[in-house]
Amino acid sequence: QLVESGGGLMQAGGSLRLSCAASGRTFSNNAMAWFRQAPGKEREFVAAISWSAGTTYYADSVKGRFTISRDNGKNTVYLQMNSLKPEDTAAYYCAAARTPYGGRGERDFGSWGQGTLVTVSS
Repeated sequence: QLVESGGGLMQAGGSLRLSCAASGRTFSNNAMAWFRQAPGKEREFVAAISWSAGTTYYADSVKGRFTISRDNGKNTVYLQMNSLKPEDTAAYYCAAARTPYGGRGERDFGSWGQGTLVTVSS
């Protein structure tokens, strides 16, 4: 089970840190990722991190502003979001990949959290 937290309301330019805690099993051998879904839009890839944290990749829209990290000892993945923009408003979902390196597509991920809502006001 994956449980996200840390969402909320923030003004543009502010920062938020999302957390995703895994329970019931370890995901230390799986890549992890964050996706988001804005109102009226399809869910999209945000960022991913390999099992060892040696590889990270980001959507162009968040590159340089968001940072994904993980603590395998705590079975937790984080998304540090800086310089937030109104277009970052969305429900953010944590996902565990089927493999150690994952991918960018939803079908690469087999376990999903329920999501946490981030709202950025202008």
